[in-house]
Amino acid sequence: MSAKRKDTQYTNESISALKGADRVRKRPGVIFGSDGLEGCQHSVFEILSNSVDEARLGYGDKIIVTKFLDHSVQIQDFGRGIPVDWNQNEEKYNWELIFCELYAGGKFEAEDYGYSLGLNGLGLCATQYASEYMDVEILREGQRYNLHFEHGEIVGEMQKQPVTTKKTGTTIKWKPDIQVFTDIKIPDEYYLETLRRQAVVNAGVTFLLRVEQPDGSFIEGDCVYEHGIVDYVKELAGEDTLTPIQFWQAERVGRDREDKPDYKVKLSVAFCFSNQKQLLEYSHNSSFLEHGGSPDRAVKVAFTGQIDTLLKQTGKYFKNENKITFQDVEDCLVLFSSSFSTVTSYANQTKKAISNKFIYEAMNEFLRYSLEVYFLENPEQAGKIAEQVLINKRSRENAEKTRLNLRKKLTGAVDVTSRVQKFVDCRSKDLAKREIYIVEGDSALGACKLGRDSEFQAIIPVRGKILNCLKAEYDKIFKNEIITDIIKVLGCGVEVRNKASKDLATFDFSNLRWNKVVICTDADVDGFQIRTLILTMLYRLTPTLIEQGCVYIAESPLYEITAGTKTYFAYSEAEKARCLAQLEGQKFTIQRSKGLGENEPDMMWLTTMNPETRRLIKVTPTDAAATAEMFDVLLGDNLAARKEFIATVGPDYLDVADVS
Repeated sequence: MSAKRKDTQYTNESISALKGADRVRKRPGVIFGSDGLEGCQHSVFEILSNSVDEARLGYGDKIIVTKFLDHSVQIQDFGRGIPVDWNQNEEKYNWELIFCELYAGGKFEAEDYGYSLGLNGLGLCATQYASEYMDVEILREGQRYNLHFEHGEIVGEMQKQPVTTKKTGTTIKWKPDIQVFTDIKIPDEYYLETLRRQAVVNAGVTFLLRVEQPDGSFIEGDCVYEHGIVDYVKELAGEDTLTPIQFWQAERVGRDREDKPDYKVKLSVAFCFSNQKQLLEYSHNSSFLEHGGSPDRAVKVAFTGQIDTLLKQTGKYFKNENKITFQDVEDCLVLFSSSFSTVTSYANQTKKAISNKFIYEAMNEFLRYSLEVYFLENPEQAGKIAEQVLINKRSRENAEKTRLNLRKKLTGAVDVTSRVQKFVDCRSKDLAKREIYIVEGDSALGACKLGRDSEFQAIIPVRGKILNCLKAEYDKIFKNEIITDIIKVLGCGVEVRNKASKDLATFDFSNLRWNKVVICTDADVDGFQIRTLILTMLYRLTPTLIEQGCVYIAESPLYEITAGTKTYFAYSEAEKARCLAQLEGQKFTIQRSKGLGENEPDMMWLTTMNPETRRLIKVTPTDAAATAEMFDVLLGDNLAARKEFIATVGPDYLDVADVS
């Protein structure tokens, strides 16, 4: 029976509205997209965007951003200066409208601000509301204005005094409020990346970053692209490209719906084709579009459609061959699109995607026409593009076919039609009992097969030293029949971290067919190396098996000591010494234990496979980072570390080294 809901009063007086600074301070995610670090970073961008708008209009060609140790920020521009004096029309001071009222600003009707980053009148006021404090200094029309805010409220009055300097501009210093954001520690990388992106799409504007150091000094660095997106594409693509960089631009006027007013769009795109680099980036009104939206859709449709037409016209398709996809184009395309519009539909205030229907239509038509002309006027370049896109397409299709077959191979059931060579299964279907022994060589297979308990113990042999999976690429790993056989027998698939091979990541721990995976090799140098290679394979392809404690090493005895009718086994030099001490005064014989392949079945059962007498070492990565580091030293590409390791510990093993 459900509990009775407690009565709560819900009356007319229950309804309330957030007012003033609380509209942002209590709901920062609505404006900034998040109340965490990402939202705090976006508040910085809101102030920066106002300075960018001024510079793009020709008012100042430099913007200075200073990051202080206490996480406060200062942005200085050399524009016209924000007008903050008395506004006759609104009967208020402009500082009240701009810094203390949402949806107030100077860009709603102004023609020159048509292509602005900020058009909603939200950013500056919202950032002020979300600040612990904000200091503003404005130079404008021979006057210096100063304002000070704390926690969203003005402190004191606006200070105004005449100055003789002819300089103009706005300097804003503020500290994001930890009471509003959960994290205000914006990393240097955010500033560097943001200013670089702004420099790319605002040709000729210098962005200077100053970062305060513990001793009070500042590290400075600036970024400027004199030719904007063309210089950026040239920088990324390098000198060795398939085609020269193309720069196209156009202006269009249109509307998103018949009942909506017309608006203007400026389109700019710089691109080239390369078989070494790949890039697609979009910016709108100087704001980086992480998720693209309308420009991204236009690029994909236009480039795919026109290159497909080119391939058909030049007869480069095979008969009945599938059409190209944008993935085939993208793999050899380096492109940056920068667009501006007087009306913009952003996905939200964080401006990571736009959805304007007309921008998509205008850009699609502009790119299709420009590509058609480009191909006609540059047949040699068009031929190179067509050939490379076809190479990408056919390589993709072959890779997909190979991966599909490999995925099927790695995850398919082990049955009569897909039998793994020399794999010997057990009878039990109880996963709590089943064990798989990975043994060294075919000779060991025979002894283990006869010495095992066939009810719950299965065997798969490793023929020689397997591939070093730490150094090899996935394509090479999965061409190794021994490795794919082991993975198939395990049944759980593989864990792949490489993006290019992520569709092979089929791991499902619940599909593991065994309770224990036991590595069983000879107790000699070769055996230890094979054991290490198998462990490396499992560490690279199925690390969860190690983490879950499913992987074991079967210890093989080093010595057989016989005294009368009794035989003793020593698994180390220390055990041998203890055993010999106990047998003092008795006659005994001692010999190195035979390899697995030379053992009698009953000996194999007694020493290695009998749960009552065997010794299994559970492989448990108590320190995954240290394990990975040691694997890299022993088997990876870190040659310097391997030499140092050998030089340090090598002398301790000279007596057992196979050197003369």
